[in-house]
Amino acid sequence: MKLNVQLGIVDQARWLESPNCDARPDNEVPSAIIVHCISLPPGEYGGDHIERFFQNKLAVHEHDYFASMAHLRVSSHFLLRRDGELVQFVATNKRAWHAGESQCLQRASVNDFSIGIELEGLDTDSNGFTNDQYRSFNELITELRQHYPKITNNIFAHSDIAPGRKPDPGPFFDWLQVNF
Repeated sequence: MKLNVQLGIVDQARWLESPNCDARPDNEVPSAIIVHCISLPPGEYGGDHIERFFQNKLAVHEHDYFASMAHLRVSSHFLLRRDGELVQFVATNKRAWHAGESQCLQRASVNDFSIGIELEGLDTDSNGFTNDQYRSFNELITELRQHYPKITNNIFAHSDIAPGRKPDPGPFFDWLQVNF
């Protein structure tokens, strides 16, 4: 797995560009990773609903839950599918819209200086996440750290940076499987 720093794209990721991004502030480089989880509809895995959601192509008539999301414009840099497949939506040198109102490293505007990684899963699913996801996650963060040394061990749960507002990735994410 290799990151092309100029393009901000990982060679082994399937690229699906999201319009939900913009430029990082001047001279800002990633210094944190934010871990999220998502499944669409909640509790259902597989399919392309997450991908279409991050591309503003989710058909709200396909599921009752989707109507509540129609107004949202969000993205993440990466998605790790249950089988470990890596999908990239936003170049790492751009700001993805994943953290929302949050604070991290004594700073607000977390999207400005972070990379968002979604794992296909649900924060309340006791089956947790797969070994393939942890393997891909660790390969990805190793590669990102090589090019963005400010990240070091700055890997946070969405719940850490938006306490009370966001619960993910939840109690079933096994932090002991993360290579710190």
